[in-house]
Amino acid sequence: MVDPFRCRAVRVTIPAPGDSGWTFLTNHAHVLVCLSRQPDITLREVAVAVGITERAVQRIVRELEDAGVLRREREGRRNRYHVTGTQPLRHPLEAHRTIQDLLEMISADEGPEPTTV
Repeated sequence: MVDPFRCRAVRVTIPAPGDSGWTFLTNHAHVLVCLSRQPDITLREVAVAVGITERAVQRIVRELEDAGVLRREREGRRNRYHVTGTQPLRHPLEAHRTIQDLLEMISADEGPEPTTV
């Protein structure tokens, strides 16, 4: 399995019976966190880290690119992802904060700084 922090191998915790397994952040946020922490990660690795299908990750990446939040750069046979951290969050309740604010909050006191443009 992939470590959600580093997007590398780790054991996944299965929700207890009766636990719906919901989280406070969306899959879009989880994908963005993985790509900001490790810009050269494969979408397959992101899918494992987030716990969704690779196809769902592809759709989310496309939506983030269309929104101008993410930029993909081709490096040989691989992709490198660049997060545009200056964009405001999309919901009116969070619009006073930027993507960089969110990534910094999630990464505070833990591991590498998220990489944004």
